[in-house]
Amino acid sequence: MSNQDELLRIEGIRKTFPGVVALDSVDFDLRRGEVHVLLGENGAGKSTLIKMLSGAYQPDSGRVLVDGEEVRIHAAQDSERLGIATIYQEFNLVPDLTVAENIFLGRQPRRYGLIDRKKMEADAAELLERVGVSVSPRARVRELGIARLQMVEIAKALSLNARVLIMDEPTAVLTSEEVEKLFAIVRQLREDGVGIVFITHHLEEIAALGDRVTVIRDGKSVGQVPASTAEDELVRLMVGRSIDQQYPRERADAGAALLTVERLTRDGVFHDVSFEVRAGEVVGIAGLVGAGRTEVVRAVFGADPYDKGAVKVAGSALRRHDVNAAMAAGIGLIPEDRKGQGLLLDASVEENLGLVTMRAATHGGFVDLKGQRAAAARMAEQLGVRMAGLGQHVRTLSGGNQQKVVIGKWLLADTKVLILDEPTRGIDVGAKVEIYQLVNELTAAGAAVLMISSDLPEVLGMSDRVLVMAQGRIAGELSADEATQDSVMALAVSTPTTNSVTAVEGSRGH
Repeated sequence: MSNQDELLRIEGIRKTFPGVVALDSVDFDLRRGEVHVLLGENGAGKSTLIKMLSGAYQPDSGRVLVDGEEVRIHAAQDSERLGIATIYQEFNLVPDLTVAENIFLGRQPRRYGLIDRKKMEADAAELLERVGVSVSPRARVRELGIARLQMVEIAKALSLNARVLIMDEPTAVLTSEEVEKLFAIVRQLREDGVGIVFITHHLEEIAALGDRVTVIRDGKSVGQVPASTAEDELVRLMVGRSIDQQYPRERADAGAALLTVERLTRDGVFHDVSFEVRAGEVVGIAGLVGAGRTEVVRAVFGADPYDKGAVKVAGSALRRHDVNAAMAAGIGLIPEDRKGQGLLLDASVEENLGLVTMRAATHGGFVDLKGQRAAAARMAEQLGVRMAGLGQHVRTLSGGNQQKVVIGKWLLADTKVLILDEPTRGIDVGAKVEIYQLVNELTAAGAAVLMISSDLPEVLGMSDRVLVMAQGRIAGELSADEATQDSVMALAVSTPTTNSVTAVEGSRGH
């Protein structure tokens, strides 16, 4: 490789925070027209590294070179001026602005000194079409689901015409069809000479898209290997040990129905949804984005209203649209948006772990802080939360450790029915296995688990039964033996009828 091919080089970067060494002598380089995968566990230092390239952090020591020249990146404007664009795992959009306004925020086209809204919306529409998402440029961002928000972020980055594009978990919330569209965009950018830093926890994406892989573990770069390296070796480099089984589901005989949903309907969103989840089993819900999966489980939990139907826990009906009643009955919800809906980001680990149990720990108007602290400490240790201490703000934890805290607060509440909505989005393979083991422990203790995931192998690997939703209805139910990627996708793209489940069950054995 000649020096002319090198776009970016990082040499000996070190970054510390109070009590934590986030990066320690990290080296990394990026060439024109390549996809360089940055791989590591949650908390390994990947996010800290890319935040230094985007101007959010500055290194304590080491050098950053662009086109062979040492540079200082003190703000996002410096990064953009150098031709570096970043798509963050957590969205950086303004909810009350339109899609077009977000894409061109601070760079709106002008005519006669005024914002040229017509051109801005036309340019935004062209970018949205390029990333293959059907969204109006005039739509308010707050109206969009997570998958569409991700595509808007990608469109925003493409609008910068960057020479270096950093993509942090861009496929985490996308369907397989949307991932293929994204990959086509990335391949075209590579052909155009753009250098792409690609962060993913989906190991199968590395060989499909990458050229080289740099692995970071505990803040240090521990190896650089070709993207064709076997997944087992990548895992060993990343976590420092081998993982024997990616989906370690331990199935047992199911008991009585703990959660029963009967003909749940919300006009225009979902219709006639019925299913049950029994003690000791994991029921997965699969389907395309927009099928109504999240809307159904939020209604079950009482977070959103529904028009008709019933929800029962252990045979007792729940009051509709009443989260407190659901929690009192033993239902817990891990939402797909852990930062926006699952955590108090500026509160401590201890405070977040005690959120659900605070009422039960209050006597005579006083919270048993000592008992809450002891319980939080036990749970943080049990879950292996990587933190400086219980007083650390949750905002500063890695994504995987934040998710452990969300799960931990429900484990402390002795939850009977745990609903997991995208439980491992943005989480590394090691932390995923730890969460799967927690699911096993819950079901072994007699709890019921309802799991939504856009990661189809995860649904297939961890579910005892799979419900497939399409267009707001249950399109079919498959046993663990019947559920394959082809059978699930066939139902996911079908046009369901009121007797879809019966039809599927009637076809078994033929």
